Amino acid sequence: MIGKTISHYRIVEKLGGGGMGVVYKAKDTDLGRLVALKFLPKEIAQNQQSLERFRRQARAASALNHPNICTIHEIGKFEGESFIVMEFLEGATLKSPESPSRQMSYSIWRSRLPTHSTPPTPRE
Repeated sequence: MIGKTISHYRIVEKLGGGGMGVVYKAKDTDLGRLVALKFLPKEIAQNQQSLERFRRQARAASALNHPNICTIHEIGKFEGESFIVMEFLEGATLKSPESPSRQMSYSIWRSRLPTHSTPPTPRE
């Protein structure tokens, strides 16, 4: 997919993937900005009920404007695969140890423990 152009988005690199799809960093060739392109897993994209739920959620999220919510630019299809175009945000992923969200979660978890407890072993 790297180097491929989908609509007016040129894929630059793969950012990650998992159960909810694969995310790529892409360049919007019309507006000259970086975006995140997320392709849905085939199981979701081929199931009409799941695809419609995804579209409803994307429409609802696109109506929101908040610093902690990435902007959704569009949803579309390319060669039978559904994708969503979102604002590209630099920074640590939730999986990385330096992620502010992860650090906050750990701090909250740690504050609720008795003083003699030990931290859990990560199972990622």
